[in-house]
Parts: sequence; C-alpha cells; structure tokens
Amino acid sequence: MNGLAFGPFELALAAGLVLVNATLSLIADLGIHRSILIASARMVAQLLLVGFVLGYIFTSADHWLSLLVIAAMLCAATFEVGSRQRSRLAGPWHYGLSGIAVSSGTVLVAGFALLTVADSADWTAPRIVIPIVGIILGSAMSASSVALNTMFGGVSAERAAIEAQLSLGRSRAQAMKPLMQRAIYAGTLPVLNQMAGAGVITLPGIMSGQILAGANPLTAAQSQIFLMLLLCAASTASVVAAVWLAARSLSDERDRLRLDRLQGR
Repeated sequence: MNGLAFGPFELALAAGLVLVNATLSLIADLGIHRSILIASARMVAQLLLVGFVLGYIFTSADHWLSLLVIAAMLCAATFEVGSRQRSRLAGPWHYGLSGIAVSSGTVLVAGFALLTVADSADWTAPRIVIPIVGIILGSAMSASSVALNTMFGGVSAERAAIEAQLSLGRSRAQAMKPLMQRAIYAGTLPVLNQMAGAGVITLPGIMSGQILAGANPLTAAQSQIFLMLLLCAASTASVVAAVWLAARSLSDERDRLRLDRLQGR
C-alpha cells in the first residue's frame, strides 16, 4: 500500500468523534462545545477552500499567485496573533507588532530553507514554496502568540516590582529582564517539547505523512529533522522579536513604564 485514502465515510466517522466530544461538553456543562463545533467547521471550510485554491495555483505554477497567497497567510497570522491577546497595545501598533514578530522569523527562516534546497530544479515552484512557508509560519504564529500573551499579562501583574526596579536606576531592559525571559521561554516551550519528544514519544507530522505515503523511514526522518530545526529557529526569532518590541512599546525613552499604552480586550 502506497498510502492511506480518506473518503467521505472516513471523514464522517472522524467528525462523529468531535460531535461526541461536543455532546459530552453540553451534558457536563463544560462550556467548550460551541468552540469545538465552530473550530471544526472553520477548519473544514478553510482546508477544503485551500485545497481547491492550491490545486489551481500548483497547476498554473504562477509565482505571482504564490506571493499573493503568502502575503494573505502573513496577514491572517498577524490578525490571529493580535486577536488572541487578553491585553493589547492601544491603537493599530498592536497588529503592527504582531506582524513584525511573525514575519521576521518566517521570512528569514523560509528564505534560508529555500536557498538550502536551491540545487533542486523546481525549488521556486509554488508546490514547494507555499507549504514550506506555511509550516514555518504556523510555528512562528503560535510561539509569538504565547510569548506576547505572557508578556502583556505579566507586565500588568508585576507593575509594582518593575517600577521599583526602575526607581532604583535600573534600565527598562534590566527591570523587565525576568519577565522577558519567562515570556521567551513560554513562547519557545511548545517547539522545544516537540523536538524533545520527536521520535521517542511522537512521530511528527511530516515524517508520519511521508511514511504513510510509502517513503523510506530514514528519508522521512531526515526530512523531519530538517523541518524541526527550521521551526525552532523561526519560533525563537519571532518570540525574541515579539518580546523585545513589546518591552520597548511598554516603556519610553526615559525608561518609564507606560501601562497607559496597554488596554484590555
């Protein structure tokens, strides 16, 4: 067998499991049934739509369409990161910060990845560029979202301690250093867990997909190693950029804490 085929029947069975979870949530009054159903419906619609769109783009091999899709992906990731924060910067700069954080790690690491495989004749083809950017962007988006949520939440909770450090003559970098370290750790923790558990606890997505498609397990493992290293680099770069920009945004040139720039949802 060269791979697994999933038809409407198999997809319906999988959807049944989600419906069971939603029903249990409703019966036990857990309050997550609505979120489960909305997220599932959104996921199905998005993936089917993307499947149709990418099928056309891969067939046409139009590089301008590839750039348009990547730009749309970056904009969507920026919105998702910005909208997930319980506290956020006032004004449009909130989404600007999210966009810079997500884009910086994604563009740099994706560019490195594509240059690394530049010996392939079709390395600029949409079927290569778009999936690579998408995988890297997803990791950078999740990491930045967690890091910013930790940073914005922590600076409000630790306001007194930070201002005490500033009053003693410490710079904003020194006063916020413990919080920044925790935010960076929180943001990179998911990808660190993925790397630590890869192969021993789990078979990551790309490796599992290639094995199910009939690829040699060793070849699949090498592909997964390359990808995980890229994800680690992108997540770390995006998290560092996000936390550094957040720290600068919540202070001024006189090293004063500016929580007036922070607002709740």
